[in-house]
Amino acid sequence: MSTTETDAQIINPDMPDVPPHAPSKIHLKDYRPPSFDVEIVDLDIKLFDDHAIVDSTLVMQRQTDGDLVLYGEALELMSIKLNDEPLACNRYTQAEGTLTITDAPENTKLQLQVRIHPHTNTALEGLYIAGSGDDTMFVSQCEPEGFRKITFYPDRPDVLAIFTTRLEADKRFPTLLSNGNLLEAGEVSDAPERHYAIWQDPTNKPSYLFACVIAGLDVLTDSYTTSEGREVMLELYAKSEDIDKCAVGMQALKDSMQWDEVNYGRAYDLDRYMIVAVSQFNMGAMENKGLNIFNTACVLSSPETTTDARSFSVKSIIAHEYFHNWTGNRITCRDWFQLCLKEGFTVYRDQSFSADQQSSAVQRIDDVATLRAHQFAEDAGPLAHPVRPESFVEINNFYTTTIYEKGAEIVRMIANTLGRDNFRKGTDEYFRRYDGQAVTVEDFLSALSITDSKIEDFIDWYRQPGTPVVSGYQDYDSATQTLTITLSQQTRQVAGFDAPKPLPIPVATALFDKDSGAIVAERMLLLDQATQTFTFENVVSEPVVSLLRDFSAPVQLNYNYQDEDLAFLLKYETNGFNRWQVTQMLVNRILLQGHGAKSSPEIYLQAVAQTLPELAANDAMLAARLLDIPSAPELASAIHKDYDPELVKAQREGLYQQLAEALKDQWSELYKQLPMQAYEDSAEARGNRALRNVVLDMALTANVDGATEWAEQQYDNASCMTERFGALKAMVNHQLANADKYLAEFYKRFQNNDLVIDLWFSVQASADTITPDTIKSLLAHKDFDWNTPNRVRSVISAFTSQPTVLWTPEGLDIYIAVIKKLDDANPVLASRLLQVLARWNTLAEPRRQMAHEQLLELQKQATSKHVIESLNSVLGAANEGSASA
Repeated sequence: MSTTETDAQIINPDMPDVPPHAPSKIHLKDYRPPSFDVEIVDLDIKLFDDHAIVDSTLVMQRQTDGDLVLYGEALELMSIKLNDEPLACNRYTQAEGTLTITDAPENTKLQLQVRIHPHTNTALEGLYIAGSGDDTMFVSQCEPEGFRKITFYPDRPDVLAIFTTRLEADKRFPTLLSNGNLLEAGEVSDAPERHYAIWQDPTNKPSYLFACVIAGLDVLTDSYTTSEGREVMLELYAKSEDIDKCAVGMQALKDSMQWDEVNYGRAYDLDRYMIVAVSQFNMGAMENKGLNIFNTACVLSSPETTTDARSFSVKSIIAHEYFHNWTGNRITCRDWFQLCLKEGFTVYRDQSFSADQQSSAVQRIDDVATLRAHQFAEDAGPLAHPVRPESFVEINNFYTTTIYEKGAEIVRMIANTLGRDNFRKGTDEYFRRYDGQAVTVEDFLSALSITDSKIEDFIDWYRQPGTPVVSGYQDYDSATQTLTITLSQQTRQVAGFDAPKPLPIPVATALFDKDSGAIVAERMLLLDQATQTFTFENVVSEPVVSLLRDFSAPVQLNYNYQDEDLAFLLKYETNGFNRWQVTQMLVNRILLQGHGAKSSPEIYLQAVAQTLPELAANDAMLAARLLDIPSAPELASAIHKDYDPELVKAQREGLYQQLAEALKDQWSELYKQLPMQAYEDSAEARGNRALRNVVLDMALTANVDGATEWAEQQYDNASCMTERFGALKAMVNHQLANADKYLAEFYKRFQNNDLVIDLWFSVQASADTITPDTIKSLLAHKDFDWNTPNRVRSVISAFTSQPTVLWTPEGLDIYIAVIKKLDDANPVLASRLLQVLARWNTLAEPRRQMAHEQLLELQKQATSKHVIESLNSVLGAANEGSASA
């Protein structure tokens, strides 16, 4: 933000129009409290054939000096009254994005009427149309700044009010929902073809948590009795043909409610909890108070149409949005810079819930794999930013893995440092102090520090961008039986930020006896200086050291392990996550040859061959993860200069081929040990299905006799989508003779199920043999829908898994053309797709120059502040040069 901005602009979370290629920034340091608080909001939303009329009454009270500033976008102001009197035009100013009243009295009742056009709203923010024909519905999305597209309002998270909402529409839309409890419903007296419903949310909430739905939906109902004795009506709304896919979500909701009571002492506070499934939705889900809006992909689940991974994700996302009731709704953010406050804590909570629903080791593996593949790459490139950003142009651009996943890792570090009991005391204090308030990260740490004041030192994790690299070595003195471990930390300098300083890094450590494989010592080391030495006494022989167990901190580890040490840990580690982690370390040493790594594959292949049979018999899901080879984009994130997609692909496929052939004799026996059975939703059954799909792909890679028939039989006899889609994916990737036949059969079988057809698009867009022409044909397919983010991502996001095609002139042409097309229609989606290109500057020439030219051309044409801000950050890589190396 420029130093000449007015206070009104400073506190406006959505800046007035500025020159399109010089958007102004808002800074955390310039935060000012609102001049007026809103105590009561009465909304009346009347939906008509081509528009909606919104009447709002705001009861407000002055808090600080300053004008009364309300924000609004794409609103037609029809009338305005102040304390029941019409407001003359000379008493207010309406500029682009704002409505300002300069002489509002201390106690103000403001009455506004506006006209909006949800029928043509393609940005999927504010109140918009989703679906068409009989499936038409009108739905809201207000986080972070969508409420201003419904009516003028001081649309910021630190303005909390009691909302009463009246919805009115034609009876062809029988479903009228909003936040809170239903007060009244009936027919409109002078218009019998119309009806209304009145809802009231008795809890103070910011406008970003407002929600409404006007539609014609069926509902699955259930109930839950809280630990406080409140009977809660549970309702899950969806299209009639999808109601049979709602049972998994309903059970997950009840499980989440009970889990939060047991683990955090938090009971639900309203009489009703509603979830609505929406096909056209930018996000996964939204935690609006009492009325959660969900992307259909994140709530609908059935064995026949949903893979195990997606079904388990449904449970996790249901839990995430429910947990927001306390960590996000009852206690919310003071400003959008504090986004990590609600998201980091809630992600940690949903990860903990998920770990209780399956193998905790597998859950940790999945969480860390996501962090490494996406957040580490973000930290390593031009989009690096602190967990709590210091400035932004468009807050939508900061719904990132840094905010969510790294934010969760900080909470995890604090929880592990405090221990279970003290962490619970800290969270209880947090809820006691701040219930009903809008607070900051400092407030959160203050509450958690009641048993350990050093917890407040973790504030630097929120302020400092970049992933720390922890390096180390060990010395053993046999005479004194003393082991010393020396660790150091270093974080790269990110342009525009202060020089990084040492952070508090918990390093979970165990010492393993080389002869017995038993643990001889365990300790949590706290590395909070640039370099430190830690001493273990009474160690009778030099051990193998296991560090960063259970991934105790979000750092990269560079310890002086020998390959033999890692192979030893693979065999003897008692921590399932660490068995996976040491395997990944071996794999990365092999695959990053020429980029600081030098290892041969023999030790890795031998260690996996020795470990796999026993692990497959005892924990099939963990065995499946043990065979993970990092994806091409994940490997690319570890290369900071002269990245050659073709070389990385060849190295990755070469190691995969070696692994498949080294264990060729095991695949037939393993596949026989994992027969297809009647569908069961248990951790063991999910593990068996996951391992069977991996074994099938390995067998096809190694040309095992009969593997082609296994794939076809698995598809034909599948009891669930995990088996069917696993077989289809294997056939497509290995270009089996009947692959096209099975693709056609899959399409015909599921052509009326949008989410399954998303899978059909994605398996082709992510295929190992993909070409630009294939992507073009998918984008031109009659079932491709530019207005449905799920469908766009099913092609475009899947396409990015093949960097050898993406980073070509034709591939990048296609990708950037998509961003251009979405820039006006759905800038939030366009900006998020653009951010995938952030590491263009690490490419080897001539790809680097080609990508730079294409991005500069896009810069000339971009119009939305979402895309402009992301593009300016992405192109900032050119100015950093090799700073990230």
